[in-house]
Amino acid sequence: MGRFSGKRVLITGGTSGMGLAGAKRIADEGGQVAVTGYSAEHLEEAARLLPADALIFKNDAADPEAVQQLVEQVRQLGGLDGLWLNAGYAQVGPIEEVDAGFFDRMMNANARGPLLQLAGLTGLLRPNASVVLTSSTSAYESSPLTSVYAATKGAMISMARCCAAALGPRGIRVNVLVPGPIETNFRNFLAQDIRRQFEDGLATQLPLRRVGSAAEAAAVALFLLSDDASYVTGSQYAVDGGLTMR
Repeated sequence: MGRFSGKRVLITGGTSGMGLAGAKRIADEGGQVAVTGYSAEHLEEAARLLPADALIFKNDAADPEAVQQLVEQVRQLGGLDGLWLNAGYAQVGPIEEVDAGFFDRMMNANARGPLLQLAGLTGLLRPNASVVLTSSTSAYESSPLTSVYAATKGAMISMARCCAAALGPRGIRVNVLVPGPIETNFRNFLAQDIRRQFEDGLATQLPLRRVGSAAEAAAVALFLLSDDASYVTGSQYAVDGGLTMR
């Protein structure tokens, strides 16, 4: 019997990277999983890698009209034991290049979207369910190029604490995954050689001297989603190789 035997879990942004790694492991541990994604390529890949009973939905977290559609799709599961709000994207640039469109697009996808999704799906969360929100160490790094992205991920941390207080009386836990340098497609906006140079340089600054894997980050999210973390709520778990170590 696996940790997720008989449990139903939804992962937004679950068709690639950490989300897909988590979905595969939940299925391996006996759970039924539903994932959302937006890229046709990633949706097809998830369909190939996940078991036949997995539900795979195209959904745009930035679109408020898509929330009700997601709620209706998730009703097929008959309730959720776990919800990992993982969808989001990164765009970088100097502060001089930030305008209203730049800000709104990222804030809508990374902060407004997950909050509206949680609000819409709250009624489908079973007693003692677990919610995980994906933030980022960017919220703490003070990088001159990530002001908007860092703001969206800082918002996730604040939202999670408030939601943990709101949902606690129902026995529902809300925690935050704070990944650092993880090998996913998240930095695909960089040219491959620049990305490799960036990640290699970053690895030399880490106590563990390497970039983490999607599976390693997903493992921590799954701990928080599982009953192993039954007395953990309102917390942040960094998976960053020591990047933000204090």
